[in-house]
Amino acid sequence: MTLTHQQAKVFYDSFGAKQDTQAFYEDPATNLLLANAELEAAWSVFEFGCGTGRLAERLLRQKLPPETPYLGVDVSPTMIRLAQARLAPFGARAKARQSDGTISFPIADASVDRVLSTYVLDLLSEDDTRRFMEEARRVLRPGGRLGLVSVTEGSGIFSRGVMGLVKVIYRAKPSLVGGCRPIRLDAFLDPARWDVVFRWTVAPFGVASAILVAKVRP
Repeated sequence: MTLTHQQAKVFYDSFGAKQDTQAFYEDPATNLLLANAELEAAWSVFEFGCGTGRLAERLLRQKLPPETPYLGVDVSPTMIRLAQARLAPFGARAKARQSDGTISFPIADASVDRVLSTYVLDLLSEDDTRRFMEEARRVLRPGGRLGLVSVTEGSGIFSRGVMGLVKVIYRAKPSLVGGCRPIRLDAFLDPARWDVVFRWTVAPFGVASAILVAKVRP
């Protein structure tokens, strides 16, 4: 059973800055996302589940054109405070706002050309993930790109063992793994509505992460 929105909020409020300790397995995956989402050409970016703002800071320092605005949302007020402090040097072009936990993006139709979400869909219910995909399609302009990262099923012997253990722990008590469980991102992409332009899986220390970039079909 997935965590409720309130349970996720409580967990990540308490987890706070410790989220950055997960960089040992997150960074190899997010590096591939940043390299394949054509962010250098982005003119507006929305991130769902911005956490401490670590990815946003990398985007703004390393990838995005200097005039490109960024907006991130997160259900946790602790995470938002950390993200706002991290993004303060970028002024008005970088904003982080607390959401109410519903899967509804606070932006207009066809208003951005990049939607990003890393290590969030793997803690949502399947219904919420489908709503996320609908919202992503709503807010992306034609030809815009969706960039996702999540924990996924292991592929090699070691990785299968590690991710199998994660599933056992998740079934016993989801909060012990932050509410996250391995999912297959492809299962939520309607091929009639999205074109996948990049997909890959990495498994540093046996923790498997899927990276997927898809483009909105006309």
